[in-house]
Amino acid sequence: MGRLRDLVDLVRAPAALSVPGDVVAGAAAAGVLSPRTPALAGASVCLYWAGMAANDWADRGLDAVERPERPIPSGRVSAPAALGIAAGLTAAGLALAGAAGGRRALAVAVPLAAAIWAYDLKAKNTAAGPATMAACRGLDVLLGASPGRPGRALPAALTVAAHTYTVTELSRREVTGADARLPAATLAGTAALAAITAAAGRRAGAPGWRRAVPGALSAWYAAQYGRAQASAAAQPTAGRIRAAVGAGITGLPALQGALTARAGAPVAGLAVAAAAPLGGRLARLVSPT
Repeated sequence: MGRLRDLVDLVRAPAALSVPGDVVAGAAAAGVLSPRTPALAGASVCLYWAGMAANDWADRGLDAVERPERPIPSGRVSAPAALGIAAGLTAAGLALAGAAGGRRALAVAVPLAAAIWAYDLKAKNTAAGPATMAACRGLDVLLGASPGRPGRALPAALTVAAHTYTVTELSRREVTGADARLPAATLAGTAALAAITAAAGRRAGAPGWRRAVPGALSAWYAAQYGRAQASAAAQPTAGRIRAAVGAGITGLPALQGALTARAGAPVAGLAVAAAAPLGGRLARLVSPT
């Protein structure tokens, strides 16, 4: 059990609850929600976990100073093992994407895997870091749309990418703390994303309760992530910035659910959003950041 807990910690397993919603939102936007969607979501989770393991491998020296409790510096997982896990999960993710969606899915999954490794090995600590991570999430949405017309999922992909940009910008200050202007700026971005998603849902013209779902989920997303950012803006300590990053990760399913419902799949959207409270509970056991 101890070994399993170490692996769960290495890949920050519960944070992967924020991943399947990318694929579902993309599939809904492209009109291709189907039995192959869960398999593509599984491929996405494998690639996400690969990125987490590669991240710890790349950061093992820094973590020895700043986070000595992490699996590699604490000696619970060796550096070669972490690298092997990252490579194996990448291969599994690509294989699953190919099996589920063929060449069209691989045409997105391969650049997605490349972007994940580029972020971990090179871009993370540069000015290009947030944009690279945002591109990873945007490609993840397009992976779900790959069996159909991915262009139809571009608005959803850009929305998730913009959210990811805010989370990544905050994450760069989760050890040192930040200037209050940073969480204030990301809070404004979150409010704009929620408003745009809700408005687009109203314009979709769905009848009855279906029309209300995108707005309700957008408001939930804004409240959950926004509250943590407002707290960080009031007192931008490392702890509050870290809490805002965690809220951005665990609150993402609500935004993905709103995007899915906006595309005409409110039941699927509600199912995606249900991962948000579960992710929040699990984050108390395994840190998502």
